[in-house]
Amino acid sequence: FDVGIAEQHAVTFAAGLACDGMKPVVAIYSTFLQRAYDQLIHDVCIQNLPVMFALDRAGLVGADGATHHGAFDLSFLRCLPNMTVLVPADENECRQMLFTAYQLETPSAVRYPRGAGAGVPVDKAMTALPIGKGVVRREGKRVAILAFGTLLKAALEAGEKLDATVVNMRFVKPIDADLISALAARHDLIVTIEENVINGGAGGAVAEV
Repeated sequence: FDVGIAEQHAVTFAAGLACDGMKPVVAIYSTFLQRAYDQLIHDVCIQNLPVMFALDRAGLVGADGATHHGAFDLSFLRCLPNMTVLVPADENECRQMLFTAYQLETPSAVRYPRGAGAGVPVDKAMTALPIGKGVVRREGKRVAILAFGTLLKAALEAGEKLDATVVNMRFVKPIDADLISALAARHDLIVTIEENVINGGAGGAVAEV
């Protein structure tokens, strides 16, 4: 259903569908979900309804301009009850995370960027990922780089130059507290990278752990 530029209605409409036993997907720009924040809280999250948000243009969006930078969603989603926030690193992981989120019976959001992916081959098989678990992509020394989303590629390049551990965190909520604690125990420094404002973002979630 295309409801036009009526974001509040789109989210409440999806909540109504969910109340009637459906599992709606709300495909929306990250910045435009800001317009429906009240509905997101009251109609979806507090009621713990299985609505999946597919957040396009998450992070920096280049030519779309400042008003379209999806730089706040990690902060405003992370504080909401019952919400799961998934941050795919590439096109294959995005596909698997959309599949994973759709299996949930709770609110979820999968954020992905504007434009092309990293060029990773896409698996035909759909596989649900373990909720709230990151993956160590490179073992190194002293420094652990925790990458959230599409910045993983740059993190791996930096990891090679610095001989640093690199982790694809995959989830901002729930955050992988066990992995963070294990990394903190054997590294001198933890660095987080994300396309989001600092306050309330993924780095803040790591700092809280």
